[in-house]
Amino acid sequence: MTQYLLTVHGSDEDNAAVPEEEWPAMFAAVDRFNDQLRTDGVWVFAGGLESVETATVVDGQGETPVFTDGPYLETKEHIGGFWIIDVPDLDAALKYAAAGSKACQGKVEVRPFQAEPPADAPAGA
Repeated sequence: MTQYLLTVHGSDEDNAAVPEEEWPAMFAAVDRFNDQLRTDGVWVFAGGLESVETATVVDGQGETPVFTDGPYLETKEHIGGFWIIDVPDLDAALKYAAAGSKACQGKVEVRPFQAEPPADAPAGA
């Protein structure tokens, strides 16, 4: 099995395009999708994110960390939420992403996690 990150991408314009009275039905559809992931045994973790205005970027590369309010990237689109699933292959991940996209009425990006190095691998390998 491979773990995949399914991220929901959108913009403020995308969010505004969904009438407010339709949000309860959309949230219910996402809840049903989450329940299906659990029933299918592929659920690892999921969550919705607060708006990008709540983000803080931390750069700890120097002697003193630098904290900057706002998102890391100045873009129109942002990540609004995500799922982590554990499925046999990319085809299965894409199937779930399509269902998640329909439920949340947004685009979903699919990315596999890197494989864990063997426990006996030398440091830095």
